Amino acid sequence: MTEAPLKETELIQKAATGDSDAFGALVQPHLSLFHNGIHRILGNTADTQDALQDALMSIHRDLPRFEGRSRFSSWGYKICLNAALMMRRSRVRIHEMEQAEPLALGPFDERGHHLEPDYLPEWQVEAQAHDLVERQEMRECLSRALDELPDSHRIVFVLKDLEDWETEDIARHLQVASGTVRQRLHRSRVLLQARLRTFVLGGRS
Repeated sequence: MTEAPLKETELIQKAATGDSDAFGALVQPHLSLFHNGIHRILGNTADTQDALQDALMSIHRDLPRFEGRSRFSSWGYKICLNAALMMRRSRVRIHEMEQAEPLALGPFDERGHHLEPDYLPEWQVEAQAHDLVERQEMRECLSRALDELPDSHRIVFVLKDLEDWETEDIARHLQVASGTVRQRLHRSRVLLQARLRTFVLGGRS
């Protein structure tokens, strides 16, 4: 007689004590959900796999503290979203370091021929360099501002304003009311606008 499969609550209890087989059986039904959620944020297969591995390790580590107030899939999904956001920030920073944004091509003469950089007036070269620095500082300011948001607000902002999720989808995945999503989104926008306004007015940190 074959042994009946364990219920999810039983798997959680066993996995929380270090049973690797139970942990595998626990997360297996949700791997597609976890993977797709991370991939929607990162959009890159390799990064998604790395973030998923990080998330699974976090789930395994934090499982003894799971109190069952929400479904395991919802709890694990939130951890996956946070792992994806951390991976996204890391990827953006590395990309900006490896690929500095090129200067604009510069002016054209009256015949439409591009003027080579060596022939650009010195004042224009300085202006373009200054503009490049401004854009780089703005990106860094945005990154720092996002880091300053509470996790619950940052997730909503990224999913809604950066990833273009529908409010109802965000609410369903985060297991909160649509009104809560709108409130967090509004608060996130206010905080980010205030941070950027400080930057524009010269109060850069």
